[in-house]
Amino acid sequence: VQLQASGGGLVQTGGSLRLSCAVSGSIFSVNTMAWYRQAPGNQRELVATITYGGTSNYEDSVKGRFTISRDNAKNTAYLQMNSLNPEDTAVYYCNADVQVVRGKWVPYWGQGTQVTVSS
Repeated sequence: VQLQASGGGLVQTGGSLRLSCAVSGSIFSVNTMAWYRQAPGNQRELVATITYGGTSNYEDSVKGRFTISRDNAKNTAYLQMNSLNPEDTAVYYCNADVQVVRGKWVPYWGQGTQVTVSS
């Protein structure tokens, strides 16, 4: 099982980026998917989650600016990030609960993608 994250980059304050996280490999299904981020010197923090059914939750500082979505047919999650500011600068990681065999769920992490917001 692999999680491939992409879409990071350098953007100016107020700009937008869209991250993608694709799950591939031999799997039965993917349950909750999430985005985390880790800035230098900080602990990894949860940014947003989305269930298989589409219920989403957000960390307070990104509410109204970020939108998490998913395409279950593609086992892919997205994070649309708008109104970015320098405090959003971090490595963003995707996470997914994957049913690898019937009844067994395993959490997997993507490799991280750098988001840098310049002032």
